[in-house]
Amino acid sequence: MEVTQKTIGERIVQLRKKKGWSQADLAHMIGVSRSSLAQIELGNRHIELFEFQRMGNVLGFSLDDMLSAAYNESELLHEPIAEYKPKAQDRNSMPLFDLEKCKNILLYILERCAGKPNVGETVLYKLMYFSDFNYYEKFEEHLTGMNYRKLPFGPVPQFLDDVLNRMIAEEQIYRLKTTFQHLPQIRFLPLTKTDLRTLKASEKDVIDRVIDQMSDWSSITIANYSHKDMPWLASKDGELINYELVFYREAPFSVRSYDEGEAE
Repeated sequence: MEVTQKTIGERIVQLRKKKGWSQADLAHMIGVSRSSLAQIELGNRHIELFEFQRMGNVLGFSLDDMLSAAYNESELLHEPIAEYKPKAQDRNSMPLFDLEKCKNILLYILERCAGKPNVGETVLYKLMYFSDFNYYEKFEEHLTGMNYRKLPFGPVPQFLDDVLNRMIAEEQIYRLKTTFQHLPQIRFLPLTKTDLRTLKASEKDVIDRVIDQMSDWSSITIANYSHKDMPWLASKDGELINYELVFYREAPFSVRSYDEGEAE
């Protein structure tokens, strides 16, 4: 049996779960980001020697054992150097919704895309989804903090209808019922300008990349694409999608570099 990076990643997952630890727990112990550990466990990222040694110390394996083709997790007898008690993590994966940020991002997307006949409600929702989840993968921080639910047509933002209705009442946008390719369509047109002071350069960059990549896609194309994204795939029908699932993304969905030279 060839011992590959993927094999090593699978062995690390087995040992971590045997300890009852989350990825966040183990990442904290060995001094890497949560996203980097996810890529190590998937076999997509090279493990530095010092990281390997720290893992051995806390999980209780020797490097020779881990790299052996005859590896047997149940026969490991090594004890970790010190028993670890998980600490509260600084980063909170639970989204905290930011209404004003959401309104300004909607305005920004509409300013750039409202003139495109394909950008109806479905495409707008997916542009919001990929902006939110791409930003979380890249920076481990929430953009709008919007919750998304797994539904048959892809990830659907919760309460976005309420936000749009509020923006209509405040005369920030206008709802237009029309048709596109002989099908009924709901579009939104911006009536005011985005307050760019509310958007950081990093946020604008992520949104711009999503717009450049997907804003010309049809509703069917972008919905089908979202069905292949790991957060949607790994969620149960009708349930909220966990932002942490972005760290299991692979190409072409992943927007973060997980090569061995990544700074922690």
